[in-house]
Amino acid sequence: MAQLHCQLLFLGFTLLQSYNVSGYGPNQRAQKKGDIILGGLFPIHFGVAAKDQDLKSRPEATKCIRYNFRGFRWLQAMIFAIEEINNSMTFLPNITLGYRIFDTCNTVSKALEATLSFVAQNKIDSLNLDEFCNCSDHIPSTIAVVGATGSGISTAVANLLGLFYIPQVSYASSSRLLSNKNEYKAFLRTIPNDEQQATAMAEIIEHFQWNWVGTLAADDDYGRPGIDKFREEAVKRDICIDFSEMISQYYTQKQLEFIADVIQNSSAKVIVVFSNGPDLEPLIQEIVRRNITDRIWLASEAWASSSLIAKPEYFHVVGGTLGFALRAGRIPGFNKFLKEVHPSRSSDNGFVKEFWEETFNCYFTEKSLTQLKNSKVPSHGPAAQGDGSKAGNSRRTALRHPCTGEENITSVETPYLDYTHLRISYNVYVAVYSIAHALQDIHSCKPGTGIFANGSCADIKKVEAWQVLNHLLHLKFTNSMGEQVDFDDQGDLKGNYTIINWQLSAEDESVLFHEVGNYNAYAKPSDRLNINEKKILWSGFSKVVPFSNCSRDCVPGTRKGIIEGEPTCCFECMGLNDCVFSRSHLDASACTKCPNDFWSNENHTSCIAKEIEYLSWTEPFGIALTIFAVLGILITSFVLGVFIKFRNTPIVKATNRELSYLLLFSLICCFSSSLIFIGEPRDWTCRLRQPAFGISFVLCISCILVKTNRVLLVFEAKIPTSLHRKWVGLNLQFLLVFLCILVQIVTCIIWLYTAPPSSYRNHELEDEVIFITCDEGSLMALGFLIGYTCLLAAICFFFAFKSRKLPENFNEAKFITFSMLIFFIVWISFIPAYVSTYGKFVSAVEVIAILASSFGLLGCIYFNKCYIILFKPCRNTIEEVRCSTAAHAFKVAARATLRRSAASRKRSSSLCGSTISSPASSTCGPGLTMEMQRCSTQKVSFGSGTVTLSLSFEETGRYATLSRTARSRNSADGRSGDDLPSRHHDQGPPQKCEPQPANDARYKAAPTKGTLESPGGSKERPTTMEET
Repeated sequence: MAQLHCQLLFLGFTLLQSYNVSGYGPNQRAQKKGDIILGGLFPIHFGVAAKDQDLKSRPEATKCIRYNFRGFRWLQAMIFAIEEINNSMTFLPNITLGYRIFDTCNTVSKALEATLSFVAQNKIDSLNLDEFCNCSDHIPSTIAVVGATGSGISTAVANLLGLFYIPQVSYASSSRLLSNKNEYKAFLRTIPNDEQQATAMAEIIEHFQWNWVGTLAADDDYGRPGIDKFREEAVKRDICIDFSEMISQYYTQKQLEFIADVIQNSSAKVIVVFSNGPDLEPLIQEIVRRNITDRIWLASEAWASSSLIAKPEYFHVVGGTLGFALRAGRIPGFNKFLKEVHPSRSSDNGFVKEFWEETFNCYFTEKSLTQLKNSKVPSHGPAAQGDGSKAGNSRRTALRHPCTGEENITSVETPYLDYTHLRISYNVYVAVYSIAHALQDIHSCKPGTGIFANGSCADIKKVEAWQVLNHLLHLKFTNSMGEQVDFDDQGDLKGNYTIINWQLSAEDESVLFHEVGNYNAYAKPSDRLNINEKKILWSGFSKVVPFSNCSRDCVPGTRKGIIEGEPTCCFECMGLNDCVFSRSHLDASACTKCPNDFWSNENHTSCIAKEIEYLSWTEPFGIALTIFAVLGILITSFVLGVFIKFRNTPIVKATNRELSYLLLFSLICCFSSSLIFIGEPRDWTCRLRQPAFGISFVLCISCILVKTNRVLLVFEAKIPTSLHRKWVGLNLQFLLVFLCILVQIVTCIIWLYTAPPSSYRNHELEDEVIFITCDEGSLMALGFLIGYTCLLAAICFFFAFKSRKLPENFNEAKFITFSMLIFFIVWISFIPAYVSTYGKFVSAVEVIAILASSFGLLGCIYFNKCYIILFKPCRNTIEEVRCSTAAHAFKVAARATLRRSAASRKRSSSLCGSTISSPASSTCGPGLTMEMQRCSTQKVSFGSGTVTLSLSFEETGRYATLSRTARSRNSADGRSGDDLPSRHHDQGPPQKCEPQPANDARYKAAPTKGTLESPGGSKERPTTMEET
């Protein structure tokens, strides 16, 4: 069974090798024998001729077309490196390297055809069939392969070589997919990964502030992963892609026209292309035909220096291209080696003959071939650049002259001799030396120090591919440029890119690749891209950076607004209605808030300091409020001085001097507290002003309350008792005032402890103004403070209203009532005004409320008394007070009598009596007035004395002059009565008052004495100043 297996495999490989021989004759390969064989895959042609296979006859091998001079130069770099190693006395001594190099024709099929040739013998060796088959006389196995060029081709080759662990070192395949070691176990490369190239492209676009681009990618394993990585990087940098198309050299004309239409109709001026030259060339030809200019091409490394695209006839379309190129290297002696190529000296290189024919546009005749000792004619030759088919000998003879072999290679300009920037060629050179250094490590390995099991070493004479692969993965050496060569875990080498710009030569109008920058993928992010914009010529001649944005830049002071259904790069410029400050540069994507203490100028381009606003001492409003507050303090102080000076006058004594002093002091405090609200708020002023205002007003209102309640109690008491005297005592009055204030003080202490007010800079009310206000900490506490004050004012208003008919010269009840009405109107209006205002006007509203209520209290309570004291001293007498008191007593008694009379009238129809002491005989109805007029004297009797009253009524109902003669039986009352005249006498001589009218009964004395009795028979008497 095993023998049958051997025979089948041997037959299969024999057929495969026979097929390879027919497809790859001696002139279609470069081959040299050696102890160790290296394989090579190079694109000597750009493609294959398209030919329909109808299968009616045996399929023919595809023919390669369009000669690639650069590909041949890369092949020469491999041969040069191998020859250099073989000629070295110290490098791999006694070992000769051979090579087998094939043309991939830039296609996967041709590359796999060549790869099968590499693995054929390796497969037989790996099956260990020597015991079944006579396989000892075989050519050496290929232990490593250099190539291929395109990533798509290398992917297919790597899949096949990886089955046998044959190391593959590529010099130009940069697809990031090939870094996957799980899938491509034997793949290594001397070119950087495309992942860094895609990132570099995105950074260049960001550098020039472009955000609207198109993308083209080869439809293979090079273009697709590369453009996908670019899209990822573009998203990170807010770069939008207008269109994304795939391209291929095998696309139909209709497909090419569609892509050209997309490019022509797009507003994107920058086009990112991940492709190689052959796949891009058909599209460029269509664009040239349409004359689509003003596009900036961003080229990947695979076509950045392609001779297929960099042609003078294409320059008006692709001029100014920015491309990424590998860093150029130096190969000493390579220039001379390239010039020495000749068919007569290259018997091992079957590609030289075709190279010579393409270079000089000639053909070798039979005679010339014999002379050059090359009797075989190539089975296929190069096609004309435009026809894409192979020409026969007759046609080639008609189009070309015979080659003599004496042509001078340096007299013709071709990409083959363009060795000024050796990039791919240098990568080939490094790839060969990498394999050679791995072999050198095997050759110099000593047992016990090897990298294999138990420190063993491989045998250089019987070295296998997998052993070379292991040494390559552990390889470290320094190349000819002094750079460290060290493959990472993915089989990649670290590398950098050179940025080139396509410019037209002024001498021969050829396309030149000028270096304008570089990209170091392993530097810090800020130092990776280095580009000199001054060296760049856009579109081949312009210095102005092209515009490639979906929308025009927004001017400073505006921002970008999103357009529904469009990419984020397409926007409309909007005003900054909801923003404060837009950065001064153009195309602001969003506004930026100014710092809290700043706001934007009119154009929203810069920040300026905000105004600081509070109720200042220097502004007119603050000055006016200060003047009114100081005026209130001065007026109150003046009133206090008047009351102190005239403290022994009846008017002052009647108003309860001690409480009046305290009340005036509290008004001074009220006016003073308003000044704390003016000026820049500080933490201490914010904590002081509300408690000062609240305590001052509670002190004021409590004084008025206690004072009014005291008089009301005294006059409503029919016969004052010791309890009444104790209730209206001075100490108890001050105690009541203190208790009222104590509630407010406790409230303020709790407020300041739990939620103390503080200074607050408000930035939110207006954009351009900072309002410095007080944060009250607790609005509930502030409401309780004002509410408690209003509650006391309401109670005071009740007592004042109830005592409004007391003697007007003795008690100011009516004025207190008016003052409380003013107080309520002010503070009820204060609440909505306080809530609806903001900023400094909050403090102003409260100051106005304090001043208005304080002036109301001061004016209503004290201005009338000051007027009498200062300008009507004749009314500031004891007689005036006594008259008012007696008149009030008689009025109260008269009301009681009338009520009693009305009740008695229901029980009796007799005429009313003439004396008040006989209520049963009093007149009823309208006869009462006439009867009272007939009464000339009335007698009022009390338990402690007798009062004789004389009362006359006039039509107006005013009281007549009241004269009282009191004989007191109580020594205390007598002493009190004696003190009044003497005190009045101490005020100085009596002052003249205005004469009274003759018919005025207010001061008309009556000689008749009478007794006033209560309706119930009890005697009542008025309460005098002395008793209070």
